[in-house]
Amino acid sequence: MTSDKTEVLIVGSGFGGAIAAYHLAAGGAKVTVLERGPWLESKDFDHDFLLGSSYTRAFDFVVGDGMSVLGGNCVGGGSVVYFAAMPRAPRFVFERHGSIGRRMWPAEITRDTLDPWYDRVSESIPVSQQDWNDVTYSGGLWAAACHHSGRTANPTPVAIDNAKCTNCNWMMGGCQFDAKRSLLTNYLPAALAHGATIRPLHEVQKIERTDDGGYRVHYNVIDDVDYRVHTESGSIEAKIVILAAGAGATPVILQRSEESLGKMPHGVGRYFSGNGERLNTAILNEDKVREVLGLSREDGLAYEANQIGKGPTVACWDRLDENLPEYSRYSMEQLYFPPGLGTILAQVPGGDAPTWFGKEKKEILKRWRSWLTIFLMTEDDNEGVFGSPPPTGNAFRVSQQMLGRGALKYDPTPNTLSGWAKADAEVKEIMEKDGLAKIAPWTNDVVGAYTVHPLASCRIGDDAGTSALHPNHELRDHPGIFVTDGSAVPGALTVNPAMTIAALAERAVPGIVKAAQNRGIDVKYGAPSPDGATSGRRGVTKLALSLAGD
Repeated sequence: MTSDKTEVLIVGSGFGGAIAAYHLAAGGAKVTVLERGPWLESKDFDHDFLLGSSYTRAFDFVVGDGMSVLGGNCVGGGSVVYFAAMPRAPRFVFERHGSIGRRMWPAEITRDTLDPWYDRVSESIPVSQQDWNDVTYSGGLWAAACHHSGRTANPTPVAIDNAKCTNCNWMMGGCQFDAKRSLLTNYLPAALAHGATIRPLHEVQKIERTDDGGYRVHYNVIDDVDYRVHTESGSIEAKIVILAAGAGATPVILQRSEESLGKMPHGVGRYFSGNGERLNTAILNEDKVREVLGLSREDGLAYEANQIGKGPTVACWDRLDENLPEYSRYSMEQLYFPPGLGTILAQVPGGDAPTWFGKEKKEILKRWRSWLTIFLMTEDDNEGVFGSPPPTGNAFRVSQQMLGRGALKYDPTPNTLSGWAKADAEVKEIMEKDGLAKIAPWTNDVVGAYTVHPLASCRIGDDAGTSALHPNHELRDHPGIFVTDGSAVPGALTVNPAMTIAALAERAVPGIVKAAQNRGIDVKYGAPSPDGATSGRRGVTKLALSLAGD
């Protein structure tokens, strides 16, 4: 077993980890980042689905009891495998009550107070608003269908360099062309330039206190081919620990640490949200697409373009209305989901249940180029609860890469089911109008409900009974431990959450810097954006001082 020391130890290198790593390293702290997955670069991102390709190496798919979670497993975390959609959360999200009967978010966080931190992220990554010239075939079709049914459609803000994008639609496995502005292109290289150390294939197991008031973090080194194999183990001592392993792993680490750290807050491993997510597959009638929507492309084709383009480019936000009652607000977003999980879980519209397999399924698979996938993000009841942690890691590893069995239990409430049903019904109304398509939601029979945006398993809040973290992201009753990933977000956002996770991480940094100073670390806050820009820094100067307690 090896042993080492650092000043700030960060677990995970996604949005929550990379942003903290950059600011603390730039401020002068000795920063070490432990990442469970491999370190992949643009040259490593494959355009195939073979075992051992970037798809199986960079993903973590954990099947729970009623809910399965798909997340990133590599340096850069979810930013490497996400579709780069970066909308800001609607204003009403911050006023949600959810299942607890009171405002879930801390009183000090509203859309207005978070906007300057959103601005800073947008400058650092950067995020741009697409126009209609950037929209893909599938996005254009979704926009036309929305317009035909009396809805509006909006190009989505994205972290994509459209000048570099080749519309190859392989971005979910990592971008070969560096067109997707993942954390590999901004915060992480900037952190490295300021002296941060990143250790890939290091899976954190537990945390314990040291005699001097700091923490000792224990890890296993993972084999780079078979993730079930541990090649060695070790520990690192640190004065500050920042957990950013994702909402499916951070609570498991804390649960396993309870024996050594002492009792965890009630909210650790509870109130998990799948961001209320649903997926629907529309099987398009090409003739109707041409006749009803007037769409066509080269060679006389109406569409047949499922595989061309990129991730989401168009969304319908008509239902993101603060005047609507809770659990009836949602977004509807066109999405390309590559063959594999999507083709398995897609059901035959109008068939005899179950229709995710069988003869009818084979027939619709022949028409996969005429598919359109619609991604729904609704409001749920935070009903997920993590059971006892596995012996190591966040799941029992089933295969050498990607697949695991986890302890998350999810039993959707009537509120959540109602929200899903409303969203399903509206997208069906849009896509089946005048015979454009036949549509059906993905089945829950195989892996339960599913999410690519896990949230809220260690959430911030004002109430100690329902939130694991103080509003400054520090773990209750465990000073010096912070959580900055999606598990800190209080609940479903009704939009893609990456921008909000990143903004909250930016907001948390001044308080972490202050805590680090109090623990004897010579570190300052105030670094510019990774590219040197300072307008975002100026925008948060006063807020940063208040969050640091000055």
